[in-house]
Amino acid sequence: MTRGFLHMKIFLAQCHFSFNSCMKLNIWAVVCRLLMSDNVASNTIVDYTPFGKLPDHLLVEILVRVPISEWAQISCVKRQWANVFRGECLWQAALTRTYPCAHQTKRWPGPIPRGMSRRRYTALYVSKRIFALDGEMDEIVGHAYLFLKEQLEFSDMPPTSSILHGTIIDQFIACGKSRDIANELASQIWLAALDNLEDNEHTFLILKRLALEGDVFLPYPYTKSIKVQWKVFEKLFTDFRDCFGHVDYYDVLGCAKNKFQPIPSAWMGY
Repeated sequence: MTRGFLHMKIFLAQCHFSFNSCMKLNIWAVVCRLLMSDNVASNTIVDYTPFGKLPDHLLVEILVRVPISEWAQISCVKRQWANVFRGECLWQAALTRTYPCAHQTKRWPGPIPRGMSRRRYTALYVSKRIFALDGEMDEIVGHAYLFLKEQLEFSDMPPTSSILHGTIIDQFIACGKSRDIANELASQIWLAALDNLEDNEHTFLILKRLALEGDVFLPYPYTKSIKVQWKVFEKLFTDFRDCFGHVDYYDVLGCAKNKFQPIPSAWMGY
């Protein structure tokens, strides 16, 4: 008998008729985590526990009470659980439980859509954790961040930065924000997305492409802020210095000198 299964029997013996429904669900969530901690790799052990007989709607109520940091592991324990995480019901329940005001949000205009419950949950989670926002714009900021990060990470040939930046600006202006606020929010989103890119060859190539893009005159606020442009070069010359070839390094350094004066001494020297 596995440790998780033994702990589950002890929990159920102690708590079977002692708590109301909500408390029982919370206990089941603890039991679920114990099973996961045993690294159950197949359906066999889980199917011998009461979890193997739970209907999906009850399983959803249990799983949403487990910390989100453990959801990726839990979804690998059992095929049924993986299917629940792929479905809409769990994410609707998680959205209601974690962000109860989200259902009051109306659909917004603009080029970046809201998407299904999983997408909305992710956008709200991002806005709280990365941007520490709590207001009417929190979900839209989260969606704009996801849009930009996915374009940079997963597109072999993403649109130019001016198109990406303009899309984000248009989204905020369509939602009634001033040009100044749209510019500030877009800059925050760019900085956060750049900071959270994977350290791999694809990111290096994307950053190099952003650095070498020619300057295009665009009206305010459709030009990226100096802070964003600086961040691109800073990451290249600090996080990806070893990835440069001789010619590429001096090409990017020349662009940096044209944009910024003076440039940090740490950027110098191939």
